[in-house]
Amino acid sequence: MAAQKTTPRIDPLTLEVIELIGTVVARYHDEYEDAAAEHTLTGAQARLLALLSLEPLPMRRLARKLRCEPSNVTGIVDRLEARGLVERRPDPNDRRVKLAAATDEGRQVASGLRDSLGFAREPLAALSTAERESLRDLLRRMLEA
Repeated sequence: MAAQKTTPRIDPLTLEVIELIGTVVARYHDEYEDAAAEHTLTGAQARLLALLSLEPLPMRRLARKLRCEPSNVTGIVDRLEARGLVERRPDPNDRRVKLAAATDEGRQVASGLRDSLGFAREPLAALSTAERESLRDLLRRMLEA
């Protein structure tokens, strides 16, 4: 008879932390969607613009970061390009590859989006520097695991 694997029970503290993280993520997404709508963007358009405001990226890498098909990224870039927020340019390292890049106006919109996300800013401001550093370090450890 084969031994059955049992899933270890989650202790109440771990379960509470998981639920709190879920609540934070849900609030962040809700606020991000609202901020995007204020700029007449979809959430996906806003996320793509935020990524491109940091650096130009090839379409395939954008698709990986957004966890979607490259054809979806092409459509999103097309719509943002039509609004003058994104442009396509050749990759200086490989001219066969096109990079999507935020325009000056696109970077301004992305900055406005970040500035309008007050949900976490106010509670974080109430924490001391040491508390924020501790939270940052714990989140980094979670992401590295």
